[in-house]
Amino acid sequence: MTLRSILIHPDPRLKKLCDPIAEIDVTIRKLADDMLESMYDAPGIGLAAPQVGITRRMFVMDCDKDKAGNPQPMVLINPEVTWVSPEKNTYEEGCLSIPETFADVTRPAQARVRWMALDGSIKEEQFDGLWATCAQHEIDHLNGKLFIDHLGPLKRQLITRKMEKLKRDKARGLA
Repeated sequence: MTLRSILIHPDPRLKKLCDPIAEIDVTIRKLADDMLESMYDAPGIGLAAPQVGITRRMFVMDCDKDKAGNPQPMVLINPEVTWVSPEKNTYEEGCLSIPETFADVTRPAQARVRWMALDGSIKEEQFDGLWATCAQHEIDHLNGKLFIDHLGPLKRQLITRKMEKLKRDKARGLA
């Protein structure tokens, strides 16, 4: 497994619509392993392929990673939301591509998602709570959307400027 660098907003690759994955091969399995390792190392609860520079429809998540001895890593390939509840939840969301920045985002409280697993089987599960929020957040990434796109224009602009400064500081070795 290899730790992958996580792209920081603004990066044009984070705004692209991702292509479906036609077949699961050794490259996709390696990508899944690398993404899980990178997500846990960051640390985060979800990571989408475009966040590591791969514009393919795949993400990993584990919302139980902090529960002692009970990790539940998931790899979702070509995921699609098939249903969302009319009830909404608001969570303070963050993103590995927008480090140390959080904002309240309102999304459907439950979401049913269909995807292909690494073994090629088709799965469908209804997520709720944090799992539903995470799945919807990561699927947004596959559609070129960031959590800040759910915010007002002023707040989004402030966060973007903060990330531009962070990127400049990193390039200069200051961050």
